Amino acid sequence: MTDKTMTAEEAVSRLSSGMTIGIGGWGSRRKPMALVRALLRSGISDLTVVSCGGPDVGLLAAAGRIRRLVAPFATLDSIPLEPHFRAARERGAFEMTELDEAMFMWGLHAAANRLPFLPVRAGLGSDVMRVNPGLRTVVSPYEDGEEFVAVPALRMDAALVHMNRADRLGNGQYLGPDPYFDDLYCEAADAAYISCERLVETAELTKDAAPQTLLVSRHSVTGVVEAPNGAHFTSCAPDHARDEDFQKLYATTPWREFAERFLSGPDEHAYQSAVQAWHKEQR
Repeated sequence: MTDKTMTAEEAVSRLSSGMTIGIGGWGSRRKPMALVRALLRSGISDLTVVSCGGPDVGLLAAAGRIRRLVAPFATLDSIPLEPHFRAARERGAFEMTELDEAMFMWGLHAAANRLPFLPVRAGLGSDVMRVNPGLRTVVSPYEDGEEFVAVPALRMDAALVHMNRADRLGNGQYLGPDPYFDDLYCEAADAAYISCERLVETAELTKDAAPQTLLVSRHSVTGVVEAPNGAHFTSCAPDHARDEDFQKLYATTPWREFAERFLSGPDEHAYQSAVQAWHKEQR
């Protein structure tokens, strides 16, 4: 079987400007931040980003890399509204498709099943339809004749997700409280790249964990990147909690200042070293 391991830089080298990129995780939880930082270093831009937004969206928005965002929200969880997303949105830096969370999920399901759309009740009677005039409705062909929103498939050129564990073949395991939509992102994209806290042998994935924790299957994965602490500063339970102090710094520091100190290095190691140095200063 194929060994799919690669570096974050190798994964990002397969992406290009103008692509539609899905980013897994939820808010400020289990985001593939090492891959997002590699994307920032690459200079790739003009992206359509599909995400349950957190600092991934904030970083890319602040850096001017997003052309269009498809999202139900953009939050840091303990900080309700992602500040760099908000600033970019308020100055009209990118287009946005705002979807209800259920609509977003079924858009991923449609894409994963290679359907053009799926009918849902969510969104009817709400401002979702007003702010997305391109959305259409369909009527059930059966006796009920019920009207539904036809949520279009959220097809993506590539997906980026972060797992607790993965093997070299592309099987990914989550150990925290929620799978989020990471499996759907991988199945809905033409290519999927997973980063993980730790690379393990295949047998270890099921040694002490329930089979349902094997969230991502190798058939939907293109590349695997071992990235310890690669979700920082978001949480990746049970491996590590959210770095709340650093998140507050991120949220309150002017973008240029934050980027110069923490994101100007050549690789992920430089970022992690800068974070460690900052924490030492705070003691």
